[in-house]
Amino acid sequence: MSLIVLAVRQGQYQFTVRGAGKQIDRLITDQEIEEVMVNGEIIEDYQEHYLGPACLILGWTSHGRPLHIVCSAKPVVDIITVYEPEPEEWEPDLRTRKATR
Repeated sequence: MSLIVLAVRQGQYQFTVRGAGKQIDRLITDQEIEEVMVNGEIIEDYQEHYLGPACLILGWTSHGRPLHIVCSAKPVVDIITVYEPEPEEWEPDLRTRKATR
């Protein structure tokens, strides 16, 4: 079990100011975030993130809503941002960024 999954299951996560704002703006519930973080997969690793090691998680809510969550990888997880992947930026698998022109 990953550090992130364990932290979320124990309620050991918090939102950065940006993360909380994006959650509110995009009408994403705590339950959806928890579902994605526990059942999703890490698709990008950000070892040099300014908040420390972080990653991008892709997952689907129980209602089939795809979400990306950027979070720190530490005992108390910081949720940095949350969003639905945009088709203009991501390949249909939602795991691969489209090449920039």
